Amino acid sequence: MADVFESRPDLVEERRRLLDLIAQTPNLDWLLLTKRIHLVRKQLPKGYEFPKNVWLGATVEDQATANKRIKHLLEFSSPSVRFLSCEPLLSAVDLSPHLTRNERGNRVDWVIAGGESGPHSRPMDPAWPAALQRQCARAKVAFHFKQWGHWAPVDLVADVLKKSTPIRLFRQDGTKVSVAAIGKSKAGRVLAGKHWDQFPRTVV
Repeated sequence: MADVFESRPDLVEERRRLLDLIAQTPNLDWLLLTKRIHLVRKQLPKGYEFPKNVWLGATVEDQATANKRIKHLLEFSSPSVRFLSCEPLLSAVDLSPHLTRNERGNRVDWVIAGGESGPHSRPMDPAWPAALQRQCARAKVAFHFKQWGHWAPVDLVADVLKKSTPIRLFRQDGTKVSVAAIGKSKAGRVLAGKHWDQFPRTVV
């Protein structure tokens, strides 16, 4: 796992080898995810266009990074899929303007969401991924909920809580929602009563 679009001289040759391998394996889908979506065009050979077996994605953690990065992702028309990894999700995010096609005919085709893992992780308000799921459903965009991460809604994991389990509160429309730090393996990935494992249609 690596961000192949880092601006480093030692990656130039390795990136060329990767692009050659992608071209040689048209029956494989390659998911290229980056936090540096604004650098992608600069790091590609002049005139290069992604083949249809490439899914190009950008990491989006909050509304500020969404506003900054998604516009660069939607500049690319050649990938089969343009996707977002909203993980770790650190705030509410409105993706609705980008889930419909722009003047180029491009849109975000797939949204992945999840909470942060690890003992020092930041909790995720359950309202944030739920809102993303609803946005995707309205726009008929595929949605995948990967994990709650280290923190999970108390009402989902009440049977495994201990007195010493750390609890955090979020306020939602005048009510309080509690999340507990129980670890990724116990937190699971059920959102709104189900698993969300949707995948986008690819361009053949």
